[in-house]
Amino acid sequence: MKVYDTLVIGGGQAGLSVAYFLRRKKLDYLILDDKESPGGSWLQTWDSLKLFSPTEYSSLSGWAMPKGEEEYPPKDAFIQYLQAYEERYQFPIQRNTTVTSVVKENNLFKVATNQDTFYSKTLVSATGTAQRPFIPKYPGQELFKGKQYHSLYYKNTEELIGKKVLIVGGGNSGAQILAEVSKVTHTQWMTLDPPHFLPDDIDGRYLFNAATQKFLGKPAKPSSGIKASLANIVMVQSVKEARERDVLNAKRPFASFYEQGVIWEDGSKESFDVVIWCTGFKANLDHLKELDIVENHRIKTQRTRAVKEPKLWLVGYGSWTGFASATIYGVGKTARQTVKELSETLEKE
Repeated sequence: MKVYDTLVIGGGQAGLSVAYFLRRKKLDYLILDDKESPGGSWLQTWDSLKLFSPTEYSSLSGWAMPKGEEEYPPKDAFIQYLQAYEERYQFPIQRNTTVTSVVKENNLFKVATNQDTFYSKTLVSATGTAQRPFIPKYPGQELFKGKQYHSLYYKNTEELIGKKVLIVGGGNSGAQILAEVSKVTHTQWMTLDPPHFLPDDIDGRYLFNAATQKFLGKPAKPSSGIKASLANIVMVQSVKEARERDVLNAKRPFASFYEQGVIWEDGSKESFDVVIWCTGFKANLDHLKELDIVENHRIKTQRTRAVKEPKLWLVGYGSWTGFASATIYGVGKTARQTVKELSETLEKE
C-alpha cells in the first residue's frame, strides 16, 4: 500500500500554489483533481469574464503570467497560464478523480475517490467554493414560473435576448454580468446594500496590497485615503461602459416572489422571465464530513491548519483560511505557510 507524504485535493489555483511549495520541499505528493483539464473553477465561469487586476497581479508563486495584449487578462488566457504552470513544474496530477470521503485509519488519511483509494500522512484540501453556489431563500420562491439560476451557470447572453432579467448580487460578478446582459435585454439590478464602486483608477492591485498588509498584521497605509475590500466593484471597462448607459442602478431587496416575478417592499409587482443569482458560494467541504469537524460550512482553523485535525490544512476558501486566500495573488502567502507547517510536522515523525 503506497502512502504519500501528502495528498492535495483540488487542482485549481490553490492546489497548484500548494504544489509549488511542496515541490521545493521534495515531498512525495499527489494532486487529485475532478476536472478533465487544467483550470479549476475558472473552467465554469462565464465566457467574457476578465480578471480585475493586470497580469503581474494575476500570477501564482514562482512564475509570472506572460503579458498579453490586454491589461486585464480574459479568463481563457488565465486558464492557459494555469496549464503552462502545471507543465512548467511537472506537478503530479490525477485528473477526473472526485474525492467522495476522507477518514482516519491507523493514523493515516484514507481518501476514497471514484477512481481508487489513496493514503497519506497529511492532507491539504483545496477544493474551493465553486461546487457550492449559494442562493438565498425568499418567500414564495417556489411559486415563480420563470427561470432562476446561479451565476456559476451563466455563460453568455444567447438565451436571454428579449427576456426581462433580474440580477441579484452587489459584487464584481453581479456588476459584470449586468453590464453584459443589459446590452441585449431589459435588466433590473438588486443588491442588499448600495453597491460600492471603486474609483476608476483603483483595481485589484490596491485590494491585494491592502489584504497583504492585513495578512502581515500591518495597518493599511493611511495615505491611500480609500477604504476598500475585495467585495467592492472594480471598474473594468465593461462596467464603465454600463455606467455610461446608466444601467448601474440597483434597487434594495424585494419582499417575496409571485408567479410572474417579484413583489417589492412597497407592494408593487414586477414581472421577470429570468433571475440570475450572483450571490456567492459556500466552501465545498462535503468530502470531509466523515472527519466530523465541519461546522456551519467551515472548519475551525489556526491559519490554514484544522484545529481538531492538525494533520489537515485548508487552502483557498476565503478569509477564514487567510486574507485574500481565495484570490490568485493572495493564495501564495497562505500556501507557503501551509507547506512550512506541513513539512515540519512530517519531520517530527
